[in-house]
Amino acid sequence: MISVLGAGVAGLCAATALAERGLPVEIVEAVTPPVSRLAGGMLAPFCEGESAPEVIVTRGRSAIEWWRVRAQSFVQRGTLVVAAPRDAGELDRFARATRGHARIDPGDLEPELSGRFAVGLHFAEEAHLDPCEALAALRGGLASRGVAFRDRPSGRIVDCRGMAARDRLRDLRAVRGEMLELLAPDVTLTRTIRLLHPRFPCYIVPRGHGRFMVGATMVESARDGAVTARALMELLSAAWTVHPGFGEAEVLATGAGLRPAFPDNIPALRHEDGRIHLNGMYRHGFLMAPVLACDLANKLSEDMTHAH
Repeated sequence: MISVLGAGVAGLCAATALAERGLPVEIVEAVTPPVSRLAGGMLAPFCEGESAPEVIVTRGRSAIEWWRVRAQSFVQRGTLVVAAPRDAGELDRFARATRGHARIDPGDLEPELSGRFAVGLHFAEEAHLDPCEALAALRGGLASRGVAFRDRPSGRIVDCRGMAARDRLRDLRAVRGEMLELLAPDVTLTRTIRLLHPRFPCYIVPRGHGRFMVGATMVESARDGAVTARALMELLSAAWTVHPGFGEAEVLATGAGLRPAFPDNIPALRHEDGRIHLNGMYRHGFLMAPVLACDLANKLSEDMTHAH
């Protein structure tokens, strides 16, 4: 039996990949809800290439197809990157740092942005999903395969506990992220919008039925707790810059959580202290968890084949 510790995106992807290979697996859930429920749910490997190493771009692309067949909320309409006229230099910088995009008139893709931004970058291959629905879909798929959810491990451990694994991964650090969810029935946007800004870039992800997720701050801090007033003001200001209809939106929820990150900010599989760790998701959880989960399944399948 393989015991997967943690039921966030890393743990559920790991358990799914193992179960789909026919390996015996169980999930040991944490008491606290997973921080991945607060994620943007963007499958945006090319945009991440602005600051992430090439491995995130090249390997992350496979996550798009992985989620397409597993999450009903999956939408592939690309990512639209825009900047206010005064920040046009940011758009040029972003274009130079990334690939997989075309320069377009934002109004051609999103009519409600017509006249608000002169030019944008469209990353047509990228997609997005609703994290809560996607996590629930993975749980449902595991339950249908007879995978048990328990409160203690009984087999070989695959540790996907995120920040809780600091007791074993000493170089794991916390990166605080803050987000909010808005209900804006007067706003019609169909794809992820990234607004570039020198100080607080943000993204807006449509969740359907007039709901939008706005995020996310990236703060090198282990301070947990509620969303700060500063983050709330910056995110709301950015949303209003994209579409004035957000000024009349209802704030449905706010959230803050601590993302686990290794020193190089690259998610990884590690073998330490007699267990396998799948951790360090940083801001790439939904993008890289399926990739590492498949690596894990390949390795454990090979191990069990050799054992027999």
